[in-house]
Amino acid sequence: QVKLVESGGGLVQPGGSLRLSCKASGNGFRGLSRGWYRQSPGKEREFVARITDGGRIIYADSMRGRFTISRDNAPNMVFLQMNNLEPEDAAVYYCGAGYPPQYRGQGTQVTVSS
Repeated sequence: QVKLVESGGGLVQPGGSLRLSCKASGNGFRGLSRGWYRQSPGKEREFVARITDGGRIIYADSMRGRFTISRDNAPNMVFLQMNNLEPEDAAVYYCGAGYPPQYRGQGTQVTVSS
């Protein structure tokens, strides 16, 4: 059973930054790519970024340059550094394992508002 737990969401002003974290536990996620997705009300879930098991990083075009995905394999963590946040970035952010994701966390809310 794979468990993914996100943290780090919250309220930030436009132009601010947040760092999201995702911790994986259990069996079955090793060797899978790890990624971030987001969904805002009334919209489809959207791909943000992912990092493959081999370390290759892929970003959605609209996130490239503002968002940075990284990982720390020792505690099975994946991070998403988000800079220069815009109101349009407000969403529930999910981390996933596998591509398409075979496992997904419960999500963490990001609100961008002044």
